[in-house]
Amino acid sequence: MERKDHKNCTIGVVGGGQLAQMLAIAGKKLGIDVIVQTAKATDPAVKNSEDVVLSDIKDISGTKQLANLTNCVTFENEWIDVEGLSLLEDAGVSFIPYLSSMVPLVNKLSQRKLLQKLDIPGPEWLSLSTFRMNDLILPVNWRFPLMAKSSVGGYDGKGTKIINDYKEFHKLLNSVDPKLWFIEKWVNYKQELSLVISRDKFGKVNIFPLVETFQYNQICDWVLAPARVSHQVKAMANNIAMSLVRELNFVGVLAIEFFYGDDGLLVNEIAPRTHNSAHLTIEACRTNQFEHQIAIASGLSIDSPELICEGALMVNLLGFDGDDETLKNRLKLLEKIPDLHIHWYKKDKNVAGRKLGHVTKLLDSVDISELRNNAIRIHQQIRAIWPIE
Repeated sequence: MERKDHKNCTIGVVGGGQLAQMLAIAGKKLGIDVIVQTAKATDPAVKNSEDVVLSDIKDISGTKQLANLTNCVTFENEWIDVEGLSLLEDAGVSFIPYLSSMVPLVNKLSQRKLLQKLDIPGPEWLSLSTFRMNDLILPVNWRFPLMAKSSVGGYDGKGTKIINDYKEFHKLLNSVDPKLWFIEKWVNYKQELSLVISRDKFGKVNIFPLVETFQYNQICDWVLAPARVSHQVKAMANNIAMSLVRELNFVGVLAIEFFYGDDGLLVNEIAPRTHNSAHLTIEACRTNQFEHQIAIASGLSIDSPELICEGALMVNLLGFDGDDETLKNRLKLLEKIPDLHIHWYKKDKNVAGRKLGHVTKLLDSVDISELRNNAIRIHQQIRAIWPIE
């Protein structure tokens, strides 16, 4: 393949899943060609992209080929080989976000160190490597249960373990590399919140609506916008987001997950990319998160992302143990719900727990309590059709 003549910028995306798919769809809307690098021709993003580099996403030679076809390369997720990609950057390849901004964010342990450095509140944590097998002494104010997390590769509940006692603590130390894991003091939160922010090459910042997320077995079940929190909480979330992107000189879209409760607002996780919690922006906001990422990578200006409705509900459609006929019947039943926006990723396999799609419903209730009650009712209606198994 050779770089094509084009009037507009061509953007490369490392990855071929649903986030890359929605980036490619946003590119079409903006008149920007998107080429993806992914290992399988059946991956969701391939049919929506202008072209494809069939290569494993961690294959630097594949990314070099992608860069030769495009003006700028961005990422579907943060699990990247920064050291390998730096060789391409030194050779003139343009990456968004900048690789220097990604370094503190590519694993959860370095994220915790960044938050500590910036004095941004988060759960109390300790590296697992600080503990010795025969000397497991917790800090004075810590009690079981604890949350153990892998610093790399964890998502949708993977790479996390709840530690209920010293026996389980010993078992964890025996079964993992302590340098790659850390433990956190248990957080008794009342709400889980998420905020997406974008920043372009000129420093212009746009902040998306703060949303509330609801988990089931540590997988995002549904999302409600706007979050029912005070103005002070919104302002603090915005300030934390702006502090992070400015400190990192971050360019692109970044998501922050929060815990909120008696300990105040705590940063749980940072994702330097588009995020599941902001899928509802496709219908609910003037501009969506995927358009922002593509526009920023292309050097284009983009309108602000405020809500164009009173609120919105997003529900994830997860894979289950069942045949294709059951799946088709569920989709047909969802299609009968008025004004429900169905996003089907067209993945090649129905695997239990795998995100196969999502649905969004715009809400018109002015009263925040009524809006929330309507969202709960619609969520129950969707889950009656498509339960989490």
